[in-house]
Amino acid sequence: MKNPLLLLFFLCSSVAFAQQQKIALSKINSEALKADAFVGYDSFGWKYFIVNNTFNKQKDSLILQYKNLALGKLRKVDLQNPLRIVLFYESFNTVIILDNQLNETQKIPFSENTVPIVAAAAGMASQNRLWIYNSLSQQIGLFDYLKNDYMPITVPFAGRLRYYESDFNYFYWIDDKLNRFACDVYGKVSEYGTVSDFDHFQIVNENWFFYSKADKLYAHDVKNDKNFALQIDEKTFKSFHCEAQILSIFTKEGITNYKITLP
Repeated sequence: MKNPLLLLFFLCSSVAFAQQQKIALSKINSEALKADAFVGYDSFGWKYFIVNNTFNKQKDSLILQYKNLALGKLRKVDLQNPLRIVLFYESFNTVIILDNQLNETQKIPFSENTVPIVAAAAGMASQNRLWIYNSLSQQIGLFDYLKNDYMPITVPFAGRLRYYESDFNYFYWIDDKLNRFACDVYGKVSEYGTVSDFDHFQIVNENWFFYSKADKLYAHDVKNDKNFALQIDEKTFKSFHCEAQILSIFTKEGITNYKITLP
């Protein structure tokens, strides 16, 4: 290339492009943890995990536990509100709500509801309600756990839920064909195209989701439809969790926490 200014422009552009392909990660700490599943941290510094189907909450040397072996395997934990923790026992079609001391405050057996419900998904929604995916009707609905009242909010849809998560205002899911959707509390369903195959998945915010496949971890920029490989030290891991710019990698030895800065 004869024009030195043009050469300089391409070199600078290449460097800038390379820098854009990296996401800043810095290791904060590591801690030993022998557990079957790591659920996450709350804003008060407590960590939550599952051992032998017992739900644990730990901070320093203090450990609180909740066990209900009669309900089978604990399928899902919702920590959005640490004062009202939702435990979902799918095989017994039941949700348990705990307070911050892991005392059981409410037991909701959906099989006893006047409206037939077989819950395949459950999570905390706003205004004393739970998100429910009723596999009988193939509809998403809201269950008022104070009034014991269920209201479907979507039309029936085909396909099974491969993955789901929720916040107070939205229910997110990926079906068995890797299509990604979201539903708001008014029943409006939005489709966001397909995702890559994954072992674990988490929506971080409206602009980013993370997923892992074969012990490789990726961040996906939704707006620009770009993947970024995340460079972590762990060669193998069980799962990951990202909250408040802290990326936690869970392995058979314990948890490593990274500070992560997304563009």
